Amino acid sequence: MRILITGASGQLGCELRRLLATGRAEIGPIPEAYDGAEVIYTDAADLDITDDGAVGAAVREGAYDLIINCAAATDVDGCEADEQRARLVNAIGAQNLARAADARGIPIVHVSTDYVFPGNAAGEREEADATAPISAYGRTKLEGEQLVAAVCARHHIVRTAWLYGYVGKNFVKTMLRLGGSHDEVTVVDDQLGNPTSANDLAYEILRIALTDDYGIWHATNDGTCSWADLAEAVMEHARLPCKVVRCTSAEYKASHPASADRPAFSSLANAHLRDTIGDEMRPWEEALASYLEHLDELEG
Repeated sequence: MRILITGASGQLGCELRRLLATGRAEIGPIPEAYDGAEVIYTDAADLDITDDGAVGAAVREGAYDLIINCAAATDVDGCEADEQRARLVNAIGAQNLARAADARGIPIVHVSTDYVFPGNAAGEREEADATAPISAYGRTKLEGEQLVAAVCARHHIVRTAWLYGYVGKNFVKTMLRLGGSHDEVTVVDDQLGNPTSANDLAYEILRIALTDDYGIWHATNDGTCSWADLAEAVMEHARLPCKVVRCTSAEYKASHPASADRPAFSSLANAHLRDTIGDEMRPWEEALASYLEHLDELEG
């Protein structure tokens, strides 16, 4: 098998590399179909996914059997400040990769987000629920989903949420840093979602990619919490004395007026996984504990 992975130096790309190199995730062994796979890992410096001609040529010449698109503009506030740039990567770049995949008759796994939902209703969102993003990031990611589905029949759109990995920046690492240097930290308490291990997500993506049950998938760790709940769990696991002061989204917005709006309820239900190949994602507390246990060893 020859695989092209874009956004390879990001949190998810690095975990895919780890799993494909070792044959294992924290959940367990990856499918044997990946034994001996030849994987090309690319980033913007290697392949500009916003250049349709370059993408088409790279996929033709690479003779790939699978594309996994992890490339994205994920800075939510940055996307709000420059939506056109975000659209180039999150929508047009995704379309280019999907078009090239379709031309070769191969599947594409395209990673998306919980932020495609408006977050105005409590409870978990399933794959078929109505979307209505409230931020530039969410709008550009939703457009990317739609374009991928329109140009490539063999598509897997995998939505995830609140991702943290061993390599790169994320909320969990920020809380560890602040918790080690502050007596207290203020964190939003009225946005609910699913903290998700990039290691677990990489495992599920490799399973999803082997199926021919195309469409939209949700893949998050099990269970719902607020950002403040997650911060407290980090402090507790790391045995940091830092106090988490809870605030509302409105209070945070007043202090950070340029920040993008976030959905209040964006917890996802992994219904497609559950109903087909099985949902093996761990409870978020278990995945977080494993991450914190191995962070010093695997951080990059």
